[in-house]
Amino acid sequence: MRDRAETPEILTRLRRPLRLTWWGMAAERAARAFWPLWSVLAATLAALMLGLQDMVPVEAVWTAGAVAALGALWALYRGLRQFRWPREVEALARLDATMPGRPIASVLDAQAVGATDAASAAVWRAHQARMAARAAEARAPRPNLSVARRDPFALRYVALLALAVALLFGSVLRIGSVADMAPGQAQALAGGPAWEGWVEPPGYTRLPSVYLNDIRPGELSVAEGSEVTLRLYGEVGELAVAESVSDRPVPEEPSAEPNQVFAVARDGRLAVEGPGGRTWEIALRPDSAPDVALAGEAEASAQGEMTLPFAASDDYGVVAGTARLELDLAAVDRQYGLAAEPEARPAIEVPLPMPVSGDRADFEETLIEDFSKHPWSNLPVKVRLTVEDAAGQTGASEPQTLTLPGRRFFDPLAAAVAEQRRDLLWTRDNAGRVAQVLRAVSYLPEDVFRSETSYLRLRVILRRLETFTRHGLTETQRDEVAEALWDLAILLEEGDLGDALERLRRAQDRLAEAMRNGASDEEIAELMQELREATDDYLRELARRDMQEGEEGQQNQQAQQAPGMQMTQDDLQEMMDRIQELMEQGRMAEAQEALRQLQEMMENMRVTQGEGQPSPGQEAMEGLAETLREQQGLSDEAFRELQEQFDRGDRQGQQQGEGQQGQQQPGQPGQQGQPGQQGQPGQQPGQGQGGQQQAEPGEEGQGLGESLEERQRALRDELNRQRQGLPDPGSEAGEAGREALDRAEDAMEGAERALGEGDLAEAIDRQAEAMDALRDGIRNMGEDMAQEGQRNGQGEQGMAEGDPSEESRDPLGRSAGSGGQMGTEENLLQGEDVYRRARDLLEELRRRSGEAERPEVERDYLERLLERF
Repeated sequence: MRDRAETPEILTRLRRPLRLTWWGMAAERAARAFWPLWSVLAATLAALMLGLQDMVPVEAVWTAGAVAALGALWALYRGLRQFRWPREVEALARLDATMPGRPIASVLDAQAVGATDAASAAVWRAHQARMAARAAEARAPRPNLSVARRDPFALRYVALLALAVALLFGSVLRIGSVADMAPGQAQALAGGPAWEGWVEPPGYTRLPSVYLNDIRPGELSVAEGSEVTLRLYGEVGELAVAESVSDRPVPEEPSAEPNQVFAVARDGRLAVEGPGGRTWEIALRPDSAPDVALAGEAEASAQGEMTLPFAASDDYGVVAGTARLELDLAAVDRQYGLAAEPEARPAIEVPLPMPVSGDRADFEETLIEDFSKHPWSNLPVKVRLTVEDAAGQTGASEPQTLTLPGRRFFDPLAAAVAEQRRDLLWTRDNAGRVAQVLRAVSYLPEDVFRSETSYLRLRVILRRLETFTRHGLTETQRDEVAEALWDLAILLEEGDLGDALERLRRAQDRLAEAMRNGASDEEIAELMQELREATDDYLRELARRDMQEGEEGQQNQQAQQAPGMQMTQDDLQEMMDRIQELMEQGRMAEAQEALRQLQEMMENMRVTQGEGQPSPGQEAMEGLAETLREQQGLSDEAFRELQEQFDRGDRQGQQQGEGQQGQQQPGQPGQQGQPGQQGQPGQQPGQGQGGQQQAEPGEEGQGLGESLEERQRALRDELNRQRQGLPDPGSEAGEAGREALDRAEDAMEGAERALGEGDLAEAIDRQAEAMDALRDGIRNMGEDMAQEGQRNGQGEQGMAEGDPSEESRDPLGRSAGSGGQMGTEENLLQGEDVYRRARDLLEELRRRSGEAERPEVERDYLERLLERF
């Protein structure tokens, strides 16, 4: 049996954890008993710090105070009844329960059986020694302060949240205002009556509030809509307010209400009468209505997008605006299809753009909209701009008549189709006349149509229009036919730009037509840019095609080409700059002659191939480079398809109909005339050409996705064929190149699998991996070829052979290099550190292409270089 003298020693060791356990139990019981009390106190304190007592009548304040006091007393009484201090034995039991085996109870127990037995006593002492050692490691348990079961609606958190908001946005000083509301309070009686007043302007003015106690008597200017707040303290009747600035009924006697709030509506007098009172002459500063006006002429781009500059101002800022365009029927040239009375159409209303940042009190912006497809396009309209300020006041500009900018068609046939579309939208009574004109246009298709597709589409549209007209043309049917005519006009104007030469010719024809029709400077600039881009594409296509042919016939052309026929790219650029300069100066005859000469030179231009046949390694490198370019193009198409998936839902039904049109083969007249077949409105350019075109996004079966999968498979097969034709590697760089090509093929296989499953995002990732691996492979194979040439003694010697004057050059005067490659690597593969120099050049190209301040032409050129290498 344990000696009683040892028991206090054990408790002494456990004094600290025992005391912590006791305090924790006390905190738990206090939280459960008094959480309503501190919730009521926190909510009351938050309301006082936020100044809610200043926003309601005095009676409401004291009523709420009484309710809060009663609630606090009830919560205090409830807490005192439920709370009791924990006893030491309870704390000891809580601490003992946290340890396995309850060692404290075991230490305090006495041996009841076998105390006289020496062996039993020895076992008991050993047991108590182990329990004493375990009890010495006791740690106070963490108190459980959760009262969720007692507060199921979490009212305590609501009170805490209100107190946190008050600490952030309120002030402790506001609590003192409650004392001023006490009737007959001692301070008011001792100091006499007092008053306070504020003038608060409307929030949208961003003007500061005015504290009337700091304003001397006299004239006071305030903004329209300002709110005056006056509070009178002391005995009722000692102070009163007399004013003539609000819309309140004028009382016979000044008002002695303790709290008065009114808005300033006019000039007048404001006075606080009584001890310490003041008088002000209020001068109302009116809120002026906003102003808006056109700031320039309306202009149109080559694609028909209108830009209309305007200027708006307001004393405090404009919040919104609207542009309203109405047809000016009196100014319309009522000839041909416009001679009939037009169908009623609502005015065009578009929101005006507002500055995203900055001051809206005085600004200039530009309205940019495209009204090319509207029936009023290129017709006179009346424009009226309206703006609104925060006070709801509006301002409008004077109506001005201008020609509604829209897309202009420079192709005569496209312009004729667009004009008939406008006549059909002008009134449905023109349907018969429109059908007659379209039938006359298509009488000799071989003379006016460049492609069979355009002619077939026009015939289908014509038959649908005639069918609808016989049975009564509805608005929906008219709009469908008008949409189909618009698509046809775009196709006739732009043509099929997939062929580089056709695009070049189309750009030249459109520019020549623009010269004859007196196009604007903006249209001329965009058409010139289109001509430059088409010229670049044509030159690249010629170079690529002739390099792939590699036949002796091309060498004969080089021998026949005179040196004087060569021209540099600077010469081409100079000619196009000269053409644009002549057009801007109004010298159209000279510009047309210069354009004709440029057309002749471009028609006669050929890219010749250099002497000598490329080596197998060079052919393999060229093939890998072409594979990389095709993979890049395939990835771009997959990315565009991924973007189009987001807006397919709204167009799916229409585009499924277009997919059926795309399957229509030329030469099936029985199907051409059926509604819903070929020629449906919305049919895209290029459909109906023997099924060679790709399906539109959104069609059933995901035709584009299947096409991408097949092209990816063909590209992977081509890479496999090129890998098998590579020469044996002669260095570590060659082995690394082959490994990189293996990775590229695996990535292509993953992209092909993802395309087959319709997972475009995964396919794009795999295609990016394939392109990275291809670049690594090309770089490593190039290093291997360079090292092989140096080992065979064919480095600088091979490059020095031959007469530079006999090298083949393209029509721009550039050397075709060895192996038919454009350019030459002379001075780039000399020296011991050529690879470091190549990396430095590549990094410099990337740096310059990322500098936004460089001209767009230069950055485009740098990007083309990066795509090639």
